[in-house]
Amino acid sequence: MAHENDTATVRRLLTSPGRWAVVGLSTNADRAAYGVARFVQSLGHEIVPVHPAAPTVHGAEGYASLGEVPGHVDVVDVFVNSALAGAVVDEAIAIGARAVWLQLGVVDEAAAQRARAAGLDVVMDACPAIEAPRLGIA
Repeated sequence: MAHENDTATVRRLLTSPGRWAVVGLSTNADRAAYGVARFVQSLGHEIVPVHPAAPTVHGAEGYASLGEVPGHVDVVDVFVNSALAGAVVDEAIAIGARAVWLQLGVVDEAAAQRARAAGLDVVMDACPAIEAPRLGIA
């Protein structure tokens, strides 16, 4: 069963310019993160690739971990499997992110609850490239 996300939260995250740390983003154009990160950029957001190899992607400098990203992060976009998502969500909380977006197929209810308890907005099991057109944003 799909997770129910708050439409107003989804709309706000997609339309309010922000800095999105995209965890799992690499230079592999065959991976979903590559195309979705480009889409997020097209909406006016700044992207920050977060990947152990720390590649530069779509002109944005990469970092090996969320903790290494300088400055603020508005949204942590999670492109790792569900088993690893909880640790990423905990990092997002630790760095003071404002929201976590767990991609389509990424579900961790306990991590989502921890994020909400820490005051973060949570979107789970959803893709910006699907949600934006559905909401008439793109």
